[in-house]
Amino acid sequence: MSKRKNSAQRLVYSTDGGRLCPQCHRPVADCVCGKDRPAATGDGIVRLHRETKGRGGKAVTVVRGLPLAGKDLKALARELKQKCGVGGALKNDDIEIQGDQRTLIKTELESRGYTVKLAGG
Repeated sequence: MSKRKNSAQRLVYSTDGGRLCPQCHRPVADCVCGKDRPAATGDGIVRLHRETKGRGGKAVTVVRGLPLAGKDLKALARELKQKCGVGGALKNDDIEIQGDQRTLIKTELESRGYTVKLAGG
């Protein structure tokens, strides 16, 4: 076997650390990048899901993949709820809007310049 010239090895997969920061490659909780860390590393497409699981049969529209974080995401959630005239919540970087509001949310997000796809049932 030949020795590697570069002795520094990069972690590919680990179950004990959870999600890794894309810049410093540490667990997100131990990230040293701070505010310089990108908000999302997805494919740049916002997906709208309709879910009823665990909600007593009531439909909820879930917005996933937004490249926003913190106050910006909270403000957008508030504006979407006002636009639809319903309630909702912000959970784990996903926006949940009560009812099946996918078409209305899709037009609103597209007018803001996002690429939006309808996903799920």
